Amino acid sequence: MTERLEQRYCIKFCQKLGDSQVETIQKIQTAFGDDAMGITQIKEWYKQFKDGRTTVESEPRSGRPSTCRNDQVIAKVNAMVMRNHRVTIREIAEEVGISTFSEHSIMTEDLAMKRVAVKFVPKLLTTEQKELRVEVSQDMLDSTNSGLHEHHNHW
Repeated sequence: MTERLEQRYCIKFCQKLGDSQVETIQKIQTAFGDDAMGITQIKEWYKQFKDGRTTVESEPRSGRPSTCRNDQVIAKVNAMVMRNHRVTIREIAEEVGISTFSEHSIMTEDLAMKRVAVKFVPKLLTTEQKELRVEVSQDMLDSTNSGLHEHHNHW
């Protein structure tokens, strides 16, 4: 496992120095030989570091709590996507204050959404996910409606 960590540090280093993905793959393969991680894995880590990921440690596996993947953050992400299906992962991450890596995990694992063309659309949802979506939608509807009534009374 320490070898994997070492390779991730090297990928991060190469990416920060401005090496291309191909150059990074060649360097990892040269340095680690038969123990080098697969090309797909190297590309994935390279892309994550390029997208702003800073940690080299693996994300906790689903099921374990994660500080940035709590119900409140998940609800915020869901609300943003429901407001604008064309919103980008980077826009959501910046707005909510999480990494693009965490945002992507929320979309795919917690909200069971995938990108189709340029929109996020729900995949099959669990009962719990459907209930969360209904709650968030109802809260948004209630706050919108109460805002309209208050505005209407001024006339």
